[in-house]
Order: sequence, then C-alpha cells, then structure tokens
Amino acid sequence: MAAPQLKPGTSWTETYARCVRAAPEAFTPDRLLNLVRGEWRAVGTPGEHTTPLDGTAIPGPPRIGVEEAEAAVAFAIEQHAVWSRVPLDERKARVAAAVEGLAEQRDLLALLLVWEIGKPWRLACADVDRALDGVRWYLEEIDRQLAGRTPLPGPVSNIASWNYPMSVQVHAELVQLLAGNAVVAKTPSQGGFHCLTLAHTVMHRAGLPVTLLSGQGGQIGDALIRSAGLGALAFVGGRANGRKAATTLADLNRRHFLEQEGLNTWGVWDYSDWPALGAHLKKGFEYAKQRCTAYPRYVVQRSLFPAFLDTYLGVLDELRFGHPLAVAAPGDPLPDLDFGPVIHAAKAAELRAHFDAAVAARAVPLRRGSLADGLFLPGQSLDAYLAPAAVLDPPASWALQHSEPFGPLDSIALVDTEAELLAAMNAGNGSLVASLATDDPAFADRVGPDLLAFKVGINKPRSRGDRDEVFGGLGASWKGAFVGGDLLVQAVTYGKDGADEKLYGNFPSYSLYPPR
Repeated sequence: MAAPQLKPGTSWTETYARCVRAAPEAFTPDRLLNLVRGEWRAVGTPGEHTTPLDGTAIPGPPRIGVEEAEAAVAFAIEQHAVWSRVPLDERKARVAAAVEGLAEQRDLLALLLVWEIGKPWRLACADVDRALDGVRWYLEEIDRQLAGRTPLPGPVSNIASWNYPMSVQVHAELVQLLAGNAVVAKTPSQGGFHCLTLAHTVMHRAGLPVTLLSGQGGQIGDALIRSAGLGALAFVGGRANGRKAATTLADLNRRHFLEQEGLNTWGVWDYSDWPALGAHLKKGFEYAKQRCTAYPRYVVQRSLFPAFLDTYLGVLDELRFGHPLAVAAPGDPLPDLDFGPVIHAAKAAELRAHFDAAVAARAVPLRRGSLADGLFLPGQSLDAYLAPAAVLDPPASWALQHSEPFGPLDSIALVDTEAELLAAMNAGNGSLVASLATDDPAFADRVGPDLLAFKVGINKPRSRGDRDEVFGGLGASWKGAFVGGDLLVQAVTYGKDGADEKLYGNFPSYSLYPPR
C-alpha cells in the first residue's frame, strides 16, 4: 500500500501564493500587513510562527506597538462617526457585497484554516459557510432588529480566540457593521491571522470601515479596551484574560460581552439509549474538542458505568484523526477526519502532562490512544498531535477538574446520588452548555434548572447556535451582554434608554436571562 502524500495543490507554499495573488494589497511574498488608518500598511514586526499541521514555518502576525494601536483606534473612531450616519440600505448593500466576495474566496479561506489552526477540510468549510449563512440571515432581519435603535457612540473592539475566525469573529464583525458601527479587530496570536487578513481584504474592498491589527495583548490591550471613544468590547477567550479585560472595563460603563471558557458536562442518569448517546459523543470529538461548547467531562451514575464505558470506548475506536491534507493518491478527495492536530505542540505536551498528573494521583487511565492509529505523511512532525485519551475519577486537585482541556482529553466521574451528580456537573463554576442523558423526564425537570449552564440539553448536546438562537454563559463563563439573534444587534446598538438600557446578560449589578 502506497504511503500517504500531500494532496497536490494544497501545500503551504501554494496556498500562500494564492493569497498573494488574491489580495496583493495585504499579503507580500514574505509578510502580512496590518489594516490600520484606512490602508494596508507594512507596520509592526512579523513574528515567527509554525503551523500545527507539520511544523512548517509560516509568516507570523506583524505585531504593532502601543502607539500604532492607539493611532489605529483613533482612526476607527473617526470612521465610526461617518459610518454611523450611512443609511441602512447602503450598509446592507456593502455588507452583502462583502459576503459575496467572501463566498468567492470560500475554498482559500477554508484551506488557510486547515494550515493555520489544523481544522479538517470539512470542518474548515463549515466554519466559513456558517459565517456567511449567518450574516445572510441578519441581512434579511436587520430592518426589524434596528427599529427604534441607533449605533453605539463608537466602534466595537473585537478580541477573539483562534479557533473560529470566520463563524465567530468575522460573523460578529459583519453584524456590528450592519448595525452601524465601525469595527476594530485584533488577530489571535496562536493562529487565524492569514484567514482574517484575507477576509478583511474582502471587507475593506466592499467599503466597510474595518481595522485589523496584530500585537501582544499585554502591550496593546489598553488601547483596544480603554481608549476613549470606543463603543463596546467583544471578547472571546479564556477566563484569565477575560478577568483582566473585565477589570480594565470596570470603571468605564462601556458595552461589553466577554465569552469565557466553561467546563461543559454530560450527566448520565437512569439512561438506556446508548446508540443515540454514542452518536452524540462521536460528533463531540470534532476539531479535537477545541471549541467553547465541547463536552470534555462526563458525570455518570455508577450502576450505568459498564454500559457507558462500552459505548464510549466504541466511539474512540471509530475516531479518525491525522493530517487533514494527506491522501493515498493524488486524485483522492481530502480525508473526512474527526480532527487533526491541537493548536500547537506546547498544547499537546501540556495535555500529555495533564494525563500523567491525573494517573500519578491515582486516577484510572481508561484510554491513552496511539498516534500510530492516525493518518500521517511519512516523516512529518507529530509534535502537535494527540490521540484521544480519558481518565476515570481524577483527584479533586487535578487542574482540569475545574477548567476545560481544549483538546481530546476527557474525564469521567462516577456518582451515586442526584446531589453528587449536580455537584460534579457544576464543578467548573459556570459553563456555556450542559446536557443530561436520562430516560426520566421528572429527573430532567428536577435537575436541569440547577445546572450552572446557559443552555441545557436533554438527551442531546447544545451548541453556540446560529441565526435566531441566543447565546451566553452562567457563572464565570460569561460577562456582559448575551448575544445571538436579536440579542447580538441589541448588544451593539442603543435603544431609547441609551447607555442605561437594561440588556439581557451578566453584569456587575444584575443578571437578566432570556428564555432559553
């Protein structure tokens, strides 16, 4: 049998050359540019970066300093003053033009996601498609959504994670623009900057007031969060950085929505439909669980553990992982993998260390998969890859008892009472989603409302959602306004009460929850 080979036409050199041809104003042969002060400029210092796919060196984000960041924000504030007065019909036309321009670059955007952040081809395409389909929905609904509402007094500043550059970040920016706000966006340091550069080239060509810059958060964070004249902060990331942003915002009374990590859990109690659960568990491994709504923790009634384990280990046996661009023959389609690498080699090493720490503290090692089961190119670096792994009953002191791994490392806790199940499912002090697998509707009605999750699924997973579905988090997983559907438009506009409007969300002085 022939060794796997890289799909012809998909190498990084060929992919980057396509970017230079498609967007020469933003990509030079050896570096990316920043979109600041209304133009693509060769400012900032390009850093070194490697793709998680195989360790290939690729151009890194061109990091600017605080003075350039302050100048970029000041220019965006001037842009906002003009854009906020542009009639809605004109805003819709320009956003629609951007969406169609992005659709023309769909395959290149997806291929960049494969190389930059390791998404398998199917999932990379889905990320782009979800962004475009979501904005098309807002284009149909925005007249109704903006009735009686006005743009914010300044642009929206976006600081987002690396894992969903299109369906989270670009999607949110286009809705913010549609609502009458200029936008400032920082590229994630760990990946996604090439995809965002191409996307913002298209958006800029459509006449949208967008700023895209790169930099170290510790150096330019204040400019993106505290600058006088900004209208709102949109943040997606971990709790540590989210807390810093919230602290910086504390005295500004500025609109914000901070989506932070949460330990999402499945609870299993009085349950029998194992094939259905198995299907949900398999889908949950997509993209190596590197998303905010992944379920890395299972809390299982002890008497059901044998049946659960049979189902769970069967799912692990079916998973396909490896290099997303490896094929057996040149004419073969790209492989339909569940996941590729994690975001970088350091993350893979961290997760291996977490597994070892749990076992050293007397957790039961249920599965430590082998990379020999993956699909890889001969001789490629495997440093950023991790086979599925799971531990049973890790100790209370384990670092991942209260935070998400962001990789294919699961933990399972056994419980004997409803109280134990509830305590174990709420160990993370708030989450975005949770689910219960149960045959007992009364149990679900009794326990579901006490779970510290924004969305609770009964015999199904919950997700971030699209179009009219709202999204938020409970406890430490979310700060500020909730988003999704009409709530996203409300979060980036003012109603009749202006800055004093009481929005749905988690705020320092109150929490208000929409129907979920």
